Amino acid sequence: MKGVYNIGEASKMSGVSAKMIRHYESLGLLPKARRTESGYRQYSTEDIHSLRFVRTSRDLGFSLDEIQKLLSLWSNKRRASRDVRRLVEKHVEDLNQKIVDLQRMRDSLKNLAQCCHGDERPECPILDQLAEGEPT
Repeated sequence: MKGVYNIGEASKMSGVSAKMIRHYESLGLLPKARRTESGYRQYSTEDIHSLRFVRTSRDLGFSLDEIQKLLSLWSNKRRASRDVRRLVEKHVEDLNQKIVDLQRMRDSLKNLAQCCHGDERPECPILDQLAEGEPT
């Protein structure tokens, strides 16, 4: 029947693995799939769109809680776009902080690497600094 797909087809069409489809269902991100008499999952075109939405949201780094909110906003045709924008702007702020944190980690590691002679000697300033518990 056109518009009804098994989990393998849904996976290929959405770019979401079958394992993750089952996981998203178990979390309630997606409604439980309809089942055939023999118990096989069946997915509609709308389900495929939802899976793509989730995949794209995950690719952009949204948490599962944020994706749940986005899905809710997406399905609510009476929502205010400012609610969506607010959620996205908060995510951008979080990403900016992660970037700062990652840059700080990178700089610390570069400093550690520069302290090391990288030869046959057993002394290792990298390990010494790590043991002190203070990043450089």
